[in-house]
Order: sequence, then structure tokens, then C-alpha cells
Amino acid sequence: MVSKFKQALDNGKFVVTSEIGPPKGTNIEQMNHHVALLKDKVDALNVTDHQSSVMRFPSIGGCQAIMEMNGEAILQMTCRDRNRIALQADLLLAYTRGVRNVLCLTGDAVPVGDHGTAKGVFDLDSVQLLHLVRQLEAGSDLGGNKLAGAVQFCAGATVTPEAEPLEPQLIKFEKKVEAGAEFFQTQAIYDLERFAKFMEYARQFPVKILAGIVLLSSARMAKFMTENVPGIFVPQDLIDELAKAPKGGALKKGIEIAGRTIAAIKKESLCDGVHIMAINREEVVPDILAAAGL
Repeated sequence: MVSKFKQALDNGKFVVTSEIGPPKGTNIEQMNHHVALLKDKVDALNVTDHQSSVMRFPSIGGCQAIMEMNGEAILQMTCRDRNRIALQADLLLAYTRGVRNVLCLTGDAVPVGDHGTAKGVFDLDSVQLLHLVRQLEAGSDLGGNKLAGAVQFCAGATVTPEAEPLEPQLIKFEKKVEAGAEFFQTQAIYDLERFAKFMEYARQFPVKILAGIVLLSSARMAKFMTENVPGIFVPQDLIDELAKAPKGGALKKGIEIAGRTIAAIKKESLCDGVHIMAINREEVVPDILAAAGL
């Protein structure tokens, strides 16, 4: 059965996805609130998988909550914490719980998180994980053993259009396409001219591209991301715009910037949709959509 998310991609709709950050603990009340708030406003919701190597409630659990509320879930799966046996088992579990979309990620390095002495696994990388998904769909595991029931996923990956240098990203992008990626959610983009040049390249391939939109909540955040997060560059004019916002108004200005960026992407038909990342501020995603005219 084709997922509703894949149907939206294939139908040429301007697709909007967002993401949910699970809690650090068993109190999932706020997570469920965010799911209920967003599930009918976007085409699908990602659930992050121990984002930034910080231990949290699992992505599969968050996806189950979305499915139970009749939403469309995208399982984020990183290779950092599991070997190929566990990755396959989790994909089988997710499929039996109704999840039909997966975003394949290598994962952040362990030392950036809150368990610095943990051992990273990295048995596979994101390209190999895509291959794994397609092998499970063909009815066998990575050991060549026949499955008693296969899976069917709309599988995607990530790309960083503003990376410097860009060439390694393009090489990895092509490998992911060859491995079976159907869609890409990009790292945050702020320079639409640079993004348009990337899209000229990406349009050679039969995949859908969703531009990553990270909400800027302050000039300090924008400057920090530019200086410390590889592949993210916030233009100085946007940093200045945030800095000039009235006291207490930076978040509102960030919502405005995100909204007009989305509106411009849609108006210019730059790509197939957007992926909104309002990190720890999921409750303002409806405001971003309203600012974008969606």
C-alpha cells in the first residue's frame, strides 16, 4: 500500500512536512499535544531519532503516537546507535505498526551529545541503510535469508545544498539516489539563489526535494548556526533583521522570515515542498504556515 505521503509527492502537491522532538523521559504529554496540533496541518511528521546524539524517547514510539492519532509519520533512523541486525528489526517493527515512510540518516557523532562515553556503532551509513530498506522490500534480509513477510517504505535521505565545498555532498546525493532514495529533506537553507543553483543540478534525478526551513528565534541563534553548524549559512542581512526586532519580538520576526522564505520557494516553484524544523518550538509551526499563506 502506497503511503499518503508518497501519494502527495507523486501527485505534484507542494508538500509540507515538519518534525516532532520526543521528550527525554516517559512523559509524552507535550509530544502528543504537538502531534495533535500539527497532524492535520502538514502532509507528514518526522520524529527525530536521538537528535544531536542526545538520548530521548524513541522515534518508533513517536511514530506510533502519530499513527494512533491518524497522522502520517516519517520514521527517522540513524546508523549511529544500531548494528545492521537492530536496524532491520526496527524497520520490521515500524512496518507492522503502520509506518510506511523512513528517513535514512548516518547520525551525528556521539561526542556532541549527552553520553560522550557511549560507543558509536556506525555498522552501516545512510547509503547502505537505503540499500537495506530495498533488500527488505525484496523479501530477504542482509544475510540473504528469506523473510516471512516483507516491507514497503517510501524511503528518503538528507542533503546539504549550502555545504562548502559542495562537491562531496553532490557525490553522496547521487549515491543515495542510486541506493533508492525517493525524496530528500535538506539541511536549512537561507540563500535562495544558491539553493536554486543546487536545484538545477538536482532536477536531473527522479527524486523529490523538500527545502529545510529552520526557524530562527534570535540573532544570536542565527550567528551561532552560521559559525558552528557545517553547511548552514545565515546571510548577514537576516541576522541584522533579527537583531533589529523589538525587545521580545525576535521570535515573531523569525516566524515572518520562515514564512516569506516558504512563500518565495512555492511562488518560484524552486522545489517540491518544504520541511519545517521549529526546534523545541513545534507550537509555532501553524504560525509559520499562516505567514507563508499556506
